[in-house]
Amino acid sequence: MEYAKLGRTDVSVSRCCLGTMTWGSQNTEAEAHAQMDYALGRGVTFWDTAEMYASPPSPETQGRTEEYIGSWFERTGKRQGIVLASKVAGQGAAFGGLSWMRKDGSITRQTRAQIDEAVEGSLRRLKTDYIDLYQLHWPDRQVRVFGGQTYKDYDQDFESFGDILEALDAHVKKGSIRHIGVSNEFPWGVMRFLAESEAKGLPRIASIQNAYHLANRTFEYGLAEIAMREQVGLLAYSPLAQGQLTGKYLDGALPEGSRKALYNRMQRYEGPGAQEAFRAYVDLARAGLEPAQLALKFCDTRPFVTATIIGATSMAQLKTNIDAFDLTWTDDLEKAVNAIHARQPNPCP
Repeated sequence: MEYAKLGRTDVSVSRCCLGTMTWGSQNTEAEAHAQMDYALGRGVTFWDTAEMYASPPSPETQGRTEEYIGSWFERTGKRQGIVLASKVAGQGAAFGGLSWMRKDGSITRQTRAQIDEAVEGSLRRLKTDYIDLYQLHWPDRQVRVFGGQTYKDYDQDFESFGDILEALDAHVKKGSIRHIGVSNEFPWGVMRFLAESEAKGLPRIASIQNAYHLANRTFEYGLAEIAMREQVGLLAYSPLAQGQLTGKYLDGALPEGSRKALYNRMQRYEGPGAQEAFRAYVDLARAGLEPAQLALKFCDTRPFVTATIIGATSMAQLKTNIDAFDLTWTDDLEKAVNAIHARQPNPCP
């Protein structure tokens, strides 16, 4: 396993990051513990979760994923060996706020009071006294939802960037969080956070966790240069396009127990050109690789990527995913994926 620096911090993270959002919905606590045991044994020391998980978000499963991680820490005593990332929910346009997440029934916002409540809740569930990387799950402002191809100017009702950073800074000073990051963020938001932190001596964001995969390379249009020049690397999530890039949904297939079969929340991956792109990437991979491994290694070889977040519901999937990081990326593969991208650019943003 290879490791990379997290932004401008002195923290090293494994290039493969263990995603956890299925734990508590598709995976039991025992299965989650088995995944953590195996991943750590393979050198995967960077793990990502959120107060919102399990996914899809619901009042019944909210916080359960963090509880499973906490019980693993309690059982193994291995908290010190893990770089742990979690997230606080924001308003965003994807959910419009979730009133059932807060004790007083407020819509999720990134106010000081809500950040305080979220941090304390996560620490309690995780059975730890610090979180290595604490991320803003969605911007506090309304932004384009998944799948959006055009710009929309939303009402500008949001907590100021400086106020959010000051709320997080209070926890940095207490030692309950060590570093901060953003997720589902856009170039303007990233640069505003950087400007505020520099001007006011507030914590500097170390990472951007956004969707990135072969059928969604929109990160490269504006954020990639920021990631490189400002050293705020991408934590690429959904690198398999929620399983589409494995080929398991081609020709209308609907495997039993899959996320699409269980939740029918895959419309983001079903727009014009999507199936043609998925088939092309799967066909390319099958000449010598597992399709999942082609997709994961593609993300791993981008210079602006700090880590790629994998997710698995079975141990077989987990092993295949981690194995991908040991593969060699070739010039021929680079040319081939870029040729497909030129024909079918970003059908699934």
